[in-house]
Amino acid sequence: MPLRVEDTFRSALAGQKQKGQAGRPLAGMWVCSGSPLIAELCAGSGLDWLLVDAEHSPNGLESILAQLQAIHGYPVHTLVRPPVNDTVLIKQYLDLGVQNLLIPMVNSVAEAEAAVAATRYPPQGVRGVGSALARAARWNRVPDYLARASETVGVTVQIESTAAVEAVEDILKVDGVDAIFIGPSDLAASMGLLGQQEHPEVRAAVEHCLAAAKAAGKPAGVNAFAPATARAYLDAGASFILVGADVALLARGSEALAAEFVRPSDGGTPASY
Repeated sequence: MPLRVEDTFRSALAGQKQKGQAGRPLAGMWVCSGSPLIAELCAGSGLDWLLVDAEHSPNGLESILAQLQAIHGYPVHTLVRPPVNDTVLIKQYLDLGVQNLLIPMVNSVAEAEAAVAATRYPPQGVRGVGSALARAARWNRVPDYLARASETVGVTVQIESTAAVEAVEDILKVDGVDAIFIGPSDLAASMGLLGQQEHPEVRAAVEHCLAAAKAAGKPAGVNAFAPATARAYLDAGASFILVGADVALLARGSEALAAEFVRPSDGGTPASY
């Protein structure tokens, strides 16, 4: 039975651009728990997109596959971030059925070109051919998958260092880079401002990248958990944004429960109510 793969995040961003002023930024959240159940819970939230993270989260190939299956069927786009810009890992992610990649720590044109090449079959790139064995092609049930594979993959590269900010205009020119995503936390660290992602110099660097993307006609996203900061970056031209994380929501929510119902003075006895 012939099958088709889903539209990419690139398509959603392109549709947003076509709507001009009527379009709205796409809001998403991190999925870091490694749990398919939590991923499915988040998929039904009404958000536009999810980022399943494998750089700072306990996610391997098997847990990513399970989360893709759990999310599938919900009206949400899924991006997956590998731990490193690596050709072999990217090949494995693509064969699993990951369609939208967020590649971390892309600091130069050469690194952006390598990320794109890893998603393309020869002669355009270096992706290994294994479609008959791969969920991406639904085990060769997707017609003409090999010829059309690049159409099924979106590449977003992460700008999160001073070197990347300095090269951002050239990175945006790389054919196959669909969008950039700015990470203020690592950017702040690279600027000698560890833990100060709200610092005026960091925010200025983020806004410089947003402006560069607008000038290049490509979408730019940013990570911003503080609502006021998120709105400021949206006003500055961000096309998509991450505004929370599953693990952070659970951490802060459980802390709030403890603050309300546990008295520190009595060694943890629940407060009366």
